[in-house]
Amino acid sequence: MAKIRKDDLVEVISGGDKGKQGKVLEVLVAQERVIVEGVNYVTKHVREGQTQRGTKTGGRETVEAPIHVSNVALVNPETGRGSRTGIEVSEETKDGATKTVRTRVFKDSRRAAKPAEKPAKKTTKKAAPKKAAAKDSE
Repeated sequence: MAKIRKDDLVEVISGGDKGKQGKVLEVLVAQERVIVEGVNYVTKHVREGQTQRGTKTGGRETVEAPIHVSNVALVNPETGRGSRTGIEVSEETKDGATKTVRTRVFKDSRRAAKPAEKPAKKTTKKAAPKKAAAKDSE
């Protein structure tokens, strides 16, 4: 199951467009890249030509270039910021048939749902030796 899909809202987490958010227009699975709306614009030079209707084409076009999926994060609707995601597997039984269901879950919201109890830390540091009080000279 892919963590990032078409029409998802993502945030760029590294590169020149860091911090920008946009909708995923296309997912290139084989290349592990996504094209995000309004992010990573490049100027493409197109050779001049003619279409079947006789209109001329060509010149410079500004288009969105693909970004690697590791450089984007899915936006959590609760926080409005990019967040790490995981896949939670559960089984549902309906009409006697068991079905495995995989859902995308935001890791920060999963932590909030299950607060982890931290064990008390044992201190292993030895107390610093106290300096002898300076004797008063008379």
